[in-house]
Amino acid sequence: MFFPMGFGFDPTILILIPTILLTLYAQSRVKSSFAKYLQVPTRKGYTGAQVARVLLNEAGLEDVPIEVSDGQLSDHYDPRSRVLRLSNEVYRKSSIASVSVAAHEVGHAIQHSNGYVPLSLRNLVFPIARFGSSAAWFFIIIGLVLPAFRGLMDVGILLFGAAVLFQIITLPVEFNASTRAMQLLDTNGFITRDESAGAKKVLNAAALTYVAAMAAGVAQMIRLILIRNRS
Repeated sequence: MFFPMGFGFDPTILILIPTILLTLYAQSRVKSSFAKYLQVPTRKGYTGAQVARVLLNEAGLEDVPIEVSDGQLSDHYDPRSRVLRLSNEVYRKSSIASVSVAAHEVGHAIQHSNGYVPLSLRNLVFPIARFGSSAAWFFIIIGLVLPAFRGLMDVGILLFGAAVLFQIITLPVEFNASTRAMQLLDTNGFITRDESAGAKKVLNAAALTYVAAMAAGVAQMIRLILIRNRS
């Protein structure tokens, strides 16, 4: 966030306030939901690693290894190295949160194996989005400060747009992985019917963080376009 009107108040900043509040709420909700259901053991007693291994094998992905990753909520599937990484708590605990997160990451592995189109598109956009998110502001600020290079702001907005596009594509990828996770957990009997409500809360809270990120990106994009037109 920046204030392009010297030291005066920039009214376009107001566009970001709702998404900032949504982001803070989403982060708080995912942390509280994860912490709560991390302490609720499943009746079947399977750990996140055990659930992931069974589901991967069942999907014909016996060659996909499961590794422990550092940090909390660092769970992810790496499509480049075809490795599923689970945080220590998810890997070792037999809780509703652990099996839910593990199944969600397996959902991504299955998406990759099946050539799920939104995931393939996201992987294609990722290099451009990564460059765009880091380089966009350089071009935008130069374009604002130096009138002779005003066109650079358009370049920066396009680069930032690639990052926003990545966030938009991420939504169906994450929602689909969560839907797959619930189906896999139910079908294989890893959770009971009354435990599924907790699993949905964990997955829905995580999904909200992606919605918040997308909303923040779109709001910032609108703000940048308004600033450009005003300049």
